[in-house]
Amino acid sequence: MAAHPDRPQHKVMDREHGGALGINLRHLRAFSAVAAAGSIAAAAEALYRVPSAVTRAVSELEAALGRPLFDRRARGMALNAYGALVLARARRVEQEFEQARAQLVARGGIGAGAEVQSLFASILNGRRLAVVASLAEKRHMAAVAHEFGITQPAISSTVKDLERGLGATLFERRAKGLVPAPAGEIAAFYFKRVLSELRHIGSDIAASEGTLQGSVMVGALPLGRTQILPLAIASLLARHPLLHVATVESPYDALAASLRSGDVDFILGALRPADEARDLQQAALFEDRLAVIARAGHPLAAAARIGFDTLQQARWVLSRPGSPSRDLLERFFSTARQPTPVPSVETGDLAVLRGLLLASDMVTAISPHQLRHEIRDGSLVVLDFPLDATRREIGLTQRTGAFPSPGARALMQEIEALVAGSKDFRKAGRRVQGRSASKY
Repeated sequence: MAAHPDRPQHKVMDREHGGALGINLRHLRAFSAVAAAGSIAAAAEALYRVPSAVTRAVSELEAALGRPLFDRRARGMALNAYGALVLARARRVEQEFEQARAQLVARGGIGAGAEVQSLFASILNGRRLAVVASLAEKRHMAAVAHEFGITQPAISSTVKDLERGLGATLFERRAKGLVPAPAGEIAAFYFKRVLSELRHIGSDIAASEGTLQGSVMVGALPLGRTQILPLAIASLLARHPLLHVATVESPYDALAASLRSGDVDFILGALRPADEARDLQQAALFEDRLAVIARAGHPLAAAARIGFDTLQQARWVLSRPGSPSRDLLERFFSTARQPTPVPSVETGDLAVLRGLLLASDMVTAISPHQLRHEIRDGSLVVLDFPLDATRREIGLTQRTGAFPSPGARALMQEIEALVAGSKDFRKAGRRVQGRSASKY
């Protein structure tokens, strides 16, 4: 499609929400019905609404998106290319609401005969979805009111309307604030996923016209932060300056939860065993292993031979117990039937780790990629003690069945190209070639 510079781009992209908050869900439902029926009259009959209301709903959705979605013909309405893009997201929104209904019936105390549209009839737009989702996360009505610039009575009214429609309690009032009830947890989870689909509509449309824009949320685990992700983001934004990228630095479990709820588009970092990621799609990029690292000039840096006895006498700074690198190191020593080093310092902060290595004779076991700059400039060195048994795969993780935004797909492809073209990763990348599942 050709770009339309005269059309207001803000109507199809908002930096934070991608226009999600302003999309009227009833309008989207009317649009889907017309797409399925092929005419206003047939859609109106299916929706039990008058044709003029359906016509108005479609026209207002087109106005909100700044694009026509149908070709009007004498015998009915035919989806155009823009409409096909919107319909793909609209169908996914319908699927998320249906999954929400199923979970509410199974775990939220809703009757088995509940129908999706009647359950969520009070949800008119993305803003109400976002309010409920934010309330479940923040658990403080005043904070949510401030976030959205609305009054607390307006939030109470939204929640009461939805609770009345569901016939279930969403939030319970406690001394320290609101606590989501089981139905509230379920609703918030699926509302976030719906918001994710709505947020991508504007980006889909812009990409079809040759412009990458919108927001990309990346879950960044330690191994991707130092080199891969910064280089990939810088390269992509140099060509597509309208994109906005945000990174989220949290433990894997927290990032995986955000990925499942749609708050994060993908995760870059160490992959997990298949039984820990059954509903996630993992794509290996290269293999990494730990190395023993110390400052340049460290007494062990010039040692002719480093053995287990020598390492036992060293002072260690290690990641916290339970972290992937710590588990790998402990497993390595256990397999070798050697005592695991007892650290003098435990930290999850790379800046603290780096500072201790540079200012003392402490050693650590970490991926060299995380200290790439210091190793390259010679201030830190890799000691001659191979840790071959600590290999692990590094790659991209998505939610199975996800349909990433054009910006997210472009950034993942940029990361893949960077890894494939870098001599730092080329040898390692060959080890996992053929096992990658990163098809976007």
